[in-house]
Amino acid sequence: MNAIDSKKIWLSSPHMGGKEQYYIEKAFESNWIAPLGPNVNGFETDLEEYLKNDSYVAALSSGTAALHLGLKLLGVTRGDEVLCQSMTFSASANPIVYLGAEPVFVDSEKTSWNMCPEQLEIAIKDRMSKGKKPKAIVAVHLYGMPYNVEAIQKVSSQYDIPVLEDSAEALGSSYFGVNCGTFGDIAILSFNGNKIITTSGGGALVAKTKAYKERAIFLATQARDEAPHYQHSEIGYNYRMSNITAGIGRGQMEVLDAHVALRRKNFETYVSELNDLDGLTFLNEPTGYYSNRWLSCVETNSFEMREEIRLGLAQENIESRPLWKPMHQQPVFAHNKSYLNGISDTLFEKGLCLPSGSNLEEEELYKVISIIKKILR
Repeated sequence: MNAIDSKKIWLSSPHMGGKEQYYIEKAFESNWIAPLGPNVNGFETDLEEYLKNDSYVAALSSGTAALHLGLKLLGVTRGDEVLCQSMTFSASANPIVYLGAEPVFVDSEKTSWNMCPEQLEIAIKDRMSKGKKPKAIVAVHLYGMPYNVEAIQKVSSQYDIPVLEDSAEALGSSYFGVNCGTFGDIAILSFNGNKIITTSGGGALVAKTKAYKERAIFLATQARDEAPHYQHSEIGYNYRMSNITAGIGRGQMEVLDAHVALRRKNFETYVSELNDLDGLTFLNEPTGYYSNRWLSCVETNSFEMREEIRLGLAQENIESRPLWKPMHQQPVFAHNKSYLNGISDTLFEKGLCLPSGSNLEEEELYKVISIIKKILR
């Protein structure tokens, strides 16, 4: 059998736990097919109980929708500047533009690959010196690794700039025992098909107050005023999660911790099997950091090595991908201000995401490892 005929090994595919169908069937039996219903309320409660720390959750149609509403709740509007981690997926930055604001990109630190607190402060000081105090900070827990919460919060407090915590990749991760998704003034989660748990598509906004949650839900349901007729005093959005989709989420919550354990095991196996090979470096957890290891990533010693591994895996019908291309390198953001130290450029040039799904079979995992060993030896 040649590679094209073999079963594809995906980077991160959906993994059902078994109870999802139960919640979906309950929705059909009760005819709750409309956008709202018991599964939506139940899913929000499940998330609030999991996250703890006085979290108020609004289930939405996507993580991008949550970012959009989160920035709006923080008062971002046309002409504002928002500081955004450069090493991330474009959905972290796009909603800034939706609001007519300008993203200003901040480079990474080596310790976590996330927003560098030193570059963040440099950016704030420089923007303020030019009369442009940033309106918010979008900090991302990249690949499930927490950002330096203490340092980012210190800068946030010092300059009185709120943090929107992009926890799209980090449900199940924690920082000194506190769950990611509960640190920012607003936080967001994603349940896209490749995430740690999925609702096929969907996301959530996490707020520190019930008032913020209610405001998010109001805006997400077309901003309908209280009236017996349809009345609108401001622009709203169609961003609410459906009852069917939320039913998938309820089933997924029951296997979240198991999925985290399986992904962490994948990462630990990669490290134990490949760490002795010259030219490969894995990102360790600093003291107090706990990553869900959404994706197992490795830094090679050159672009050529990264491509040799990626193309070698592709020949065997195995999906792998370079690390996120930094936002400051993206053509659509070529005109935006950036505060750089070169770290995210190097990570993109040399870094690779390996198959990491919680449904990755042991035989598949060791096939990936065997091919990488063969390529490098």
